[in-house]
Amino acid sequence: MKKTITLTHEKIKYPRLIEAAKSEVRKYVKRERRRTLPAGVDYWDFDCKFGDTEADAKTVHLTEIDACISDIEKRELKSFYVEVLRKEGVRSKPEKAERVVKMDIPKPKGFGE
Repeated sequence: MKKTITLTHEKIKYPRLIEAAKSEVRKYVKRERRRTLPAGVDYWDFDCKFGDTEADAKTVHLTEIDACISDIEKRELKSFYVEVLRKEGVRSKPEKAERVVKMDIPKPKGFGE
C-alpha cells in the first residue's frame, strides 16, 4: 500500500477522516496477514514509511503509524503519505548453551552401615 491520503472533504468532518485513514491502514495490515505463508516463512513482516509527502517519508515501525497519524491531526495537515509493504519474516532461534550441572549428591548408606 503506497498512498497519499487527503484529509479534505465537503461533508465529512476532519476527525472522521483521520479515523478513516487509521482504519484503512489497519484493514490493509489485517488483510495481508491473512495471506498464506510460503514454505520456510514464519510470519508476515512489514516495511513502513510515513511522512507529510512521499519525498519526506521516513522509515517507521508498524506500531508507530497510528501515532504518526495522530501527530498529523494535531498539526492539522491536509494530506500525508503512508507506505506499508509486506515482506517475509523468519524467526531465528537463539542458540541455547549446554547446561552442565555438577551436583555432589551423597551416596545413601545401606542398612546396617
